[in-house]
Amino acid sequence: MNDLRITLIQGATRWHDPAGNRDYYGELIGQAQGITDLVLLPETFTSGFSNEAIGNAETMDGPTVAWIREQAARLGAAVCGSVQLRTDEGVFNRLLFATPDGALQTYDKRHLFRYAKEHERYAAGRERLSVEWKGWRICPLVCYDLRFPVFSRNRFDVERAGALDYDLLLYVANWPSARAYPWKTLLRARAIENLCYVAGLNRVGNDGNGLHYSGDSAVIDFLGQPVSECTDEEVVVTTTLQAAELAAHRERFPAMLDGDRFELA
Repeated sequence: MNDLRITLIQGATRWHDPAGNRDYYGELIGQAQGITDLVLLPETFTSGFSNEAIGNAETMDGPTVAWIREQAARLGAAVCGSVQLRTDEGVFNRLLFATPDGALQTYDKRHLFRYAKEHERYAAGRERLSVEWKGWRICPLVCYDLRFPVFSRNRFDVERAGALDYDLLLYVANWPSARAYPWKTLLRARAIENLCYVAGLNRVGNDGNGLHYSGDSAVIDFLGQPVSECTDEEVVVTTTLQAAELAAHRERFPAMLDGDRFELA
């Protein structure tokens, strides 16, 4: 496993403007050309976090899926973010993980944000996703999932023989500034308890519901220490994750060997 370069695209998503957001985030992504392996975009990056956007949800054959594949191919790196996507089973808050070879993997947000009535409009996902990229095992999740540690638990000798399920935990989010302290605290908790790197990517600015977002995107190491932190403005920042340091920590402090066995219903 080599070091992994990860880029946080902390932007101010336009409200209900998919074409405008594709242009906007496309320009920001261009700043990472040649210096990254993995780019993160916010949750619902084509519309903002809006229940009303459900009426304009695209399908997997729509322009945004094609766009994210194009961005990955152009950049020569993986690109990850979530959008509202319609299927025969309903509309999902679906995370897309696109790689330069044209492959696309998806994760449907499991924990729907009841406080904003997301659960009344959207279908919930069931299965966790693990992605292999550049020698790293990655678990990408969405926003409210951050509050549910059982679902993200990094188990030993379950998905990989003699190893933990994943090395990097990702969260793409629209997390309002009113709850910024839980966001920052829980990112650190997930990193410490799962003996992994955690990257959390949030948006900035104000949305059409009058909510303010302070960003606070960050990359956290396995000790809960920030490797990089963002403030409350538009920024593109690239951080290198150290594979050898992660492996050394797990060997030195093998808490995963004492983890509880369980099955998730």
